[in-house]
Amino acid sequence: MGFTFAAFSYVFALILDAFLIFFAVFHVIAFDELKTDFKNPIDQCNTLNPLVLPEYIIHITFNVLFLFAGEWFTVLINIPLIAYHVYRYIHRPAGMSGPGLYDPTTIMNADQMSRATREGWFKLAYYLLSFFYYLYGMISSLIAV
Repeated sequence: MGFTFAAFSYVFALILDAFLIFFAVFHVIAFDELKTDFKNPIDQCNTLNPLVLPEYIIHITFNVLFLFAGEWFTVLINIPLIAYHVYRYIHRPAGMSGPGLYDPTTIMNADQMSRATREGWFKLAYYLLSFFYYLYGMISSLIAV
């Protein structure tokens, strides 16, 4: 029984997607803490900003593996989120000197906070659905061998 590159890609994606689920849950909890004044905006940005680039890199990494494995449908369903990540990072607040998306001076605006909360919930749902799809893809690629 062999282990194909596609099966390896799905196993790797499952492991990394678990980290992305953790990041999304942390994102949702962090903005809930900010909304209830449990944390101040500076601390919040200092904890969220270092996680932005690792999330993006993890997501792009296993999609490159899917690209090399020829899993075109999987790449196709991930392209919209990758495009959103690129758009979001290009259009981050102008005064940001380091990596990240969140600026302490604007994060408390109601529209910014609601958008970030919706974004966190959307990513959580997306990564959870992706997890089960990758599980299905792993099992089907292992059975096909």
